[in-house]
Amino acid sequence: MDKPDTPAQGPNPVDRHVGLRIRMRRKELGISQERLAESIGLTFQQVQKYERAANRVSASKLWEMSRALSTNISYFYEGLGDGGEIIGSNLPRETLQDFLLTPEGMELATVFPKIAKGRVRRKILDLVRAMAGEADVAEA
Repeated sequence: MDKPDTPAQGPNPVDRHVGLRIRMRRKELGISQERLAESIGLTFQQVQKYERAANRVSASKLWEMSRALSTNISYFYEGLGDGGEIIGSNLPRETLQDFLLTPEGMELATVFPKIAKGRVRRKILDLVRAMAGEADVAEA
């Protein structure tokens, strides 16, 4: 079967999402890429490729990964809608995933929900908006 003549568009959005979820869970548990790779019989470079969606994760490796990361397979698909869109976000998927793939984005996403007071979270959000040049910060 011939492949259509379409330019490479990068990783499949679902593969990117799964890779991001692998990374998020691994970081959440404080597991290195090396340790995860060793527990599922791979090299850390392969885990890197999975996390960046440079390579697709096979069903059997996803199963092993879910065991190594003490979660279920559905965890890797959480937040995806039926059409592959990220549920609950008005940001383009690539923008959100690119942010979460940075060390700062990952740390912020991990630490921010731990701030118990909603008022403090709102003030931090206002500060970030102001620093990003969004002067039209909505007042609560």
